[in-house]
Parts: sequence; structure tokens; C-alpha cells
Amino acid sequence: MILFDAADNFFYIHTENTTYAMAIRQSDKSLMHLYWGRRLEGKIDTEIMNNMDGVYIYEPPFEYSTYGTPDMRIPSLDALTDDGTRVVKLTFKEYSISSGKPQLKGLPATYSEEKDNVQTLEITLTDEVQNIDVILRYTSFYDYDAIARNAEIINHGKKLHLNSVMSATVDFYNMPKSDFITLDGAWTRERMVTRRQVTSGNQNIESRMGGSGHMHNPFIAVCGKDALENRGDVFGFSLVYSGSFTAGIELNHYNSGRAYIGINPFHFDWILENGESFQSPEAVLVYSADGFGGMSRIFHRLYRERLCRGKYRDAERPIVINNWEATYFNFNEEKILNIAKKAAEIGVDVMVLDDGWFGKRDSDNCSLGDWYEDRNKLPDGLKALAEKINALGLGFGLWFEPEMVSPDSELYRAHPDWKLCASGREGTLKRNQYILDLSRREVCEYIYNSVSSVLRRVNIKYVKWDMNRFMTEVGSALLPPERQGEVMHRYMLGLYGILDRIVTEFPHILFESCAGGGGRFDPGMLYYMPQTWVSDDTDAKERLYIQHGTSMVYPYSAMGCHVSSCPNHQIGRTTPFEMRCNVALPGQFGFELDLNKCNDKELELAKAAVEKHRALQNVFHFGDCYRLISPLTDDIAVTEFVSQDKNTVIVSINSIKPTSNILPQFIKLEALERNAVYKNAETGKTYIGEYLMNIGIQFKNNREHGTSVSVFYKE
Repeated sequence: MILFDAADNFFYIHTENTTYAMAIRQSDKSLMHLYWGRRLEGKIDTEIMNNMDGVYIYEPPFEYSTYGTPDMRIPSLDALTDDGTRVVKLTFKEYSISSGKPQLKGLPATYSEEKDNVQTLEITLTDEVQNIDVILRYTSFYDYDAIARNAEIINHGKKLHLNSVMSATVDFYNMPKSDFITLDGAWTRERMVTRRQVTSGNQNIESRMGGSGHMHNPFIAVCGKDALENRGDVFGFSLVYSGSFTAGIELNHYNSGRAYIGINPFHFDWILENGESFQSPEAVLVYSADGFGGMSRIFHRLYRERLCRGKYRDAERPIVINNWEATYFNFNEEKILNIAKKAAEIGVDVMVLDDGWFGKRDSDNCSLGDWYEDRNKLPDGLKALAEKINALGLGFGLWFEPEMVSPDSELYRAHPDWKLCASGREGTLKRNQYILDLSRREVCEYIYNSVSSVLRRVNIKYVKWDMNRFMTEVGSALLPPERQGEVMHRYMLGLYGILDRIVTEFPHILFESCAGGGGRFDPGMLYYMPQTWVSDDTDAKERLYIQHGTSMVYPYSAMGCHVSSCPNHQIGRTTPFEMRCNVALPGQFGFELDLNKCNDKELELAKAAVEKHRALQNVFHFGDCYRLISPLTDDIAVTEFVSQDKNTVIVSINSIKPTSNILPQFIKLEALERNAVYKNAETGKTYIGEYLMNIGIQFKNNREHGTSVSVFYKE
């Protein structure tokens, strides 16, 4: 699985279908990148290393590059040393291979279990002049076809300023025939798929916001020009981190490229004293020869099985109803109970009380940080409300935004210095709130204590953890001037520490992450909370695009998807109730409306959707996902889900633009057994697998047939 060829000084990291190879260059003991792609059974010809000393005199393919060498491209590591220079030259020192995967202290990361076929390679590089060691860790998830990487910088010398620490860099060759894939967007338009040609120079995406953000997701892919959904070479990079990041690819004048991903160097300056170390976040690398779909299914399986944790990793999750779009801030106990009563009638599991339950919160202008109930709205308190909802047969869920503080709050009046802000600056209000300085231990303790005290005294089954603004005027009142460049990352370490304590103490609670909708939909948050609110845009047709892009990396088990009212509150469109249900059905299903305002037909459809989701949840969430027809290129969106045992197939079809006077369209399925017989659960008709894959099922894209969820069972 992981091998070191001592005769040639080559490292081979194998997964079931891929190989990643490096070599120690004899001339200077540099570690060079050789290959990443389809599985190699034999050895790589040593002639390739002769080229490293010849053709690659300039800008050689270093496995972990530094500034100050002949390589002028974006480096993996950029550091200011105590002698005032930025020159670091790394050479091979030692290596070790072990079973399993070590934890990353204080950071989210993939993990292994005892039964897994997993090995970890540690390669130590050193700069003997500056007394710096760099430990590169590579974990082969053999059965998952994925490799996890990170780097640890250890300072054995005098003071060292880290200005850039990438989690992974990989060199490619013949790049002009390649494309670059990113997931871009904005609030209510997250994770739109962008594909562009790799061209000369640097192409990148980034967040400077202190969070992963709405505009770009911490993911990139490099692919061949001919790569499609179901075929072609695709190389995916995903960062397990929730803060400011950068990711991109730089093409040099030799037509070789370097992909990179890691913490954003912007506003980053981390000081290491003698004996101290810094650990980068983890990057997950996935290669697929089966196109974007093959890459996505690898990420899906790894993230839902070896990133998400806890009770709800493998368990069926509850169907929820949230009151936000039903009431906004204008509610009382009676309104909430009326919504809960109707939800109980259609089979919903959990009633979630959103923003407005605490302090004096009648709008977004006050009370964040004061996590005690508003007795004007809830005269009997949260505990009593939870008990009344429990009596209806529902669990009780609650919304928090613990990372924030309102200027008009008891917390802010007591601790104005707890806000995140540069010295001497007032700070910019966003949504009438500031961010708390989570780089400070006492602030983290306050958040942990205030949230956990509510969770201890109230019977809560679900928590929505929100974050509605990002960082401006970044600074900490506690850190000295020379360490202000550490604030953003220290904030993330503080947040991760809080989350780890809370989810560990309350394992029975299902936590969902939210950040102005999908503004922090990243692998880092999934480590603590197994699902994330996809977007504040709940319009069904818009969600088809958003969920399509999200599924490039993230499984449907991670997507919070709700049925909302119409006209839609974000864009004003009216969409049939059945379509709203069907679009939300594959995700973490729920409702974002007042069911009392639904007519009898809508309630009937809602109840049927609840029953259907409950019956099919295991296939949606733990099966394989195939994007058959993309909403980006067609008038319909079609997604197929195949159960792990291959006995159940679900085909979700939704029309974006109905067409009149049109013949039926044939939709070809994938991943079926060619000679097996499949029965349509609704019509009773049977089909041979090869028929469904070669001819397909019919769909007429008109107003009468704009949405369907068809289920086929293998007989």
C-alpha cells in the first residue's frame, strides 16, 4: 500500500485504483514529485530522475517547495527566518510508515478505524542552516481511493515567521490541455460549478473573510479537456478547514503546473519560537479516471464515513420543521405550538425554534450573546415549551449564533473588549453585530458555558449553529502587535475547540451548521456537525443548481434541504408544492413554512413526502449518487441514487424549463446489473438492467410532468 524502494529512493503510495509517487533526488537529497494517477503495478523508470537533474534545473517539481531555490512558482512554504531572509532549502532527513492515521491536534480531519486498510507515511525534510524540520504526512485510504495530506513545521532554531503554509502542492505536466474547476457564487447562490482552461500564470480562488465563505468553496479540481461526468481524468483537492483559504493552479513557461491548497497567506503571520511547531489543516486528494462523478462518489463516501462522526454518522436522521420563514421574529409560544401540532399530524420528527427566542430579540438589532429565553415570548420558558412539544410526539430543536455579539446586549456592555477588532478602531457592524474574539480563552469558555447550560436544562434533540457575518478590522485586544497575523487561525482553533467539547458532551444532539445559509459549507464543519444548511435560497429551481454544485464534493447526507412557502421569500417565484418536496427529498429533509397555511392537497403531498423520505433515506444518504443530467446544460435535472447492495435505484427528475409540444426524453441510468430485472415501484412495470442503461426511462418535460421521484427494486 505504501512502499519505499530503497534501491531507487522512490516512495509509492497506493490506493486500490491510484498511485502517488515521489523520489529523493541523489544530487541534493531534495524530495521530488513524480506521479499521481492510475494505479501502477510496476516501478517507475529511474531515467525520470536523470531528467530532474537536466530538464528541471529551473522550477523543478519539488514535493514541498520553498522560496529561495530555483523554483520561482508559488511555494508550499514561505518563512521569514531570524537572519532576515526568506531562504529555506529542504532536504530529505528520514521517513516512517505506520498503520492507521494519527489525529491532528486541535484540527478537524479524516480518521481511520481499526478495521480499515489505512497506512500513513511520514517524511521529514530539514533545513540544517535554519534548523527547521518539515514533516509531511500522507495517509492512504486504500479502500476509499483517497489520500489525506498535511504538513507540520517544527522550529529548532531562532524565531521563525511563517507567512505561507500550504497543506498540499502537486505538480502536473502538459497543462495547456487541462481545465480548472471551482465552486463559486454568492449568498443565496452558493457553489456554482465554474470550468475554465488552465492558462499561463496563476489562477486561484480564495477567501479573506475569516470563514470559507459564500463566494468560493475550499475545493478545486484539475481535469483533462475531454473530462465529462462519467469519463476522463479528474484530480480533486479539498481542504478540511473553515477559515480563510487559498487554492489554485500556476502554469509556468515550461507548461508544467502546480496546484496548491491551504490557509490563505493574506493576513497570516505565525511566529514559531524555538521548539514550537505549526500544523497545517488537512487536504484530501482524490484522483478518478471516471470523470467528475467518479471523483464525487469517492469524496462522498470518505466524508460521510471517515469525516463525519458520532451517533448520526450512520443513523437515520430526523425530519424537521423550522419556524424561521413561517414567523421570523414575530412569534410566541402559541404560534410555535400550532406549527408543531400540524407538523406532528404529517409525521415530522423535530420542531426547531429559530432566531428570536432569547434576550429581547424582536429584530436583528440586539441580544446576541445573551443566551437566556425571552419571557415575553415564552412566559413558561424553553424547558416548558420543549415539554409541550415533546407531548405532541416531537423532539425540540433550537437555533444559536454563539460566535456573535450585539452592541445592544448585556454581554457587550460587560465585555466590549471581547469583540474581534483592530486596536483603536470602532469596527464595522454587519447585521447589527460584531464577532466575538475566539482567539481568547475566556471568550471560548463563555460560549461553551452559555450554550451547554441551555443544552443541559432543556430536552434538545437538534441544534442549528449559525454564523451570519464575516471578519472585518481583524485584531485581538489580547495579542501583542507582532502576533496580530495569527488572529484568524487562532479564531478557527478556538471555534474547533468549542465545537469538540460541545458535540462530545451532547452526543445525542444532531448539530447542523449554518452561515448565512451555505457560507461555511466545508469539510472542517462536517467533522463536528454532519450536516449543513445548503443555502438561504429555498426556491426549488434555484436549489437544483446549488445542490448540483454542492454534490461535486459533499454527499446529500450533509445537505440541509427544506420545503418552503410560495411565492418564495428570496426570489418571489411560485413552484408547485410537489416539486418543492421532490427537490428537497434527497437531502436532510424538512420544512421551512407554516403548515397551517397549506391547503389539504399540499398537506397530503407533505405527508407523502415525509413517508417517502423516511422509506428511502438510506438510499439517498448512503448510496452512490450519479448526476445523469446537469441543470447547467439542460432544461431538466436528473440525479440517480443506487443503494450499496445495488437492490434499490431512485431516479429524481425535475424540470427547470417546461416545454410544450415535445416528445418524451429518454434518460439512461447507470451502475445497474445488466441482466438483472428491475421493477418500478409505482407502475409495477419491469425492465432489464441493460434496457434501463442503454434505452432508459421516458420523461416528458411539460407542465403536467415537471417532477418525479421513481423507485426501482431489483427482483
